[in-house]
Amino acid sequence: MSFPPVINRSEVSEFEVAEGDIAFHRRRLGAAAGCRRIGASVYVVPAGARQMPVHVHGDEEEIFYVLSGGGLGFEKDEAYEVSAGDAVVHLPRGRPHTFLAGEAGLELLALGSGSETSITFLPRARVMWCGPRWVPLDSPHPFRAEGLAGPLERPEIDPDRPRPANVVALHELEATFGGRARALGRAAGAVKAGLNHVTLGPGESGAPLHCHALEEELFYVLAGAGTLTLGENEHPLRAGDVVARPPSTGVAHALRAGDDGLSYLVYGTREPGDSVFYPQLRQVRLRGLGVTLDVPD
Repeated sequence: MSFPPVINRSEVSEFEVAEGDIAFHRRRLGAAAGCRRIGASVYVVPAGARQMPVHVHGDEEEIFYVLSGGGLGFEKDEAYEVSAGDAVVHLPRGRPHTFLAGEAGLELLALGSGSETSITFLPRARVMWCGPRWVPLDSPHPFRAEGLAGPLERPEIDPDRPRPANVVALHELEATFGGRARALGRAAGAVKAGLNHVTLGPGESGAPLHCHALEEELFYVLAGAGTLTLGENEHPLRAGDVVARPPSTGVAHALRAGDDGLSYLVYGTREPGDSVFYPQLRQVRLRGLGVTLDVPD
């Protein structure tokens, strides 16, 4: 099955879920863009609603980026405020979590590292998702089971208590690579994947043209416009565009800003044995070994 080199979120079909206090519209961006392992979805949660059942994954790491609006991040029996530009990391087998939208609603980009087991536990519903089914097998659908557990009470927020370490604000992070990139995922404790926020000025380029052997990447354009170079072809970029770059394609990619600049998120799996080929530099970097090899013409 072939996928478009660039797909806009507006082109991805949307579906709605409403069960008790859970309500959202979701677009599965990763699947539509052609990701092999990465999960990526946009959730639009109306004011006062809950984004998902309280849950925890067995082996998948999640990173959430708040695109707009605000509300509360919920973990076990505690909560903290979130707003646009915040990133939240949830490690596998960590604290059960969800989000609660505020008065202006909540728009989230959810990114997942992928799962070998598809096991997800819903402690309030007493249901465990296992691949295409759930256990106990005679229980209702997990969303329905969560709805039957009743609305989730919103904890009181202590304004003097700092947010947990797995929550970071974009504006609080130091920019690297000449002021272009902020490592959101690393700052919030991500282990299996990285999430960087990149801002390019007019005509500037991001990482040099390259392709990965093992790492999968996904790009989400936040604002501005620019160009995706993919092999020998170029494709225009605009806000809301999604680019999936699976590993081992042998097709190099790079992003360049247009006249008004470009900002985007780049999410990538962390693969210890990955190697990266830079065709313009004629170099291969063996990331697991910290070695760079020159490639003859």
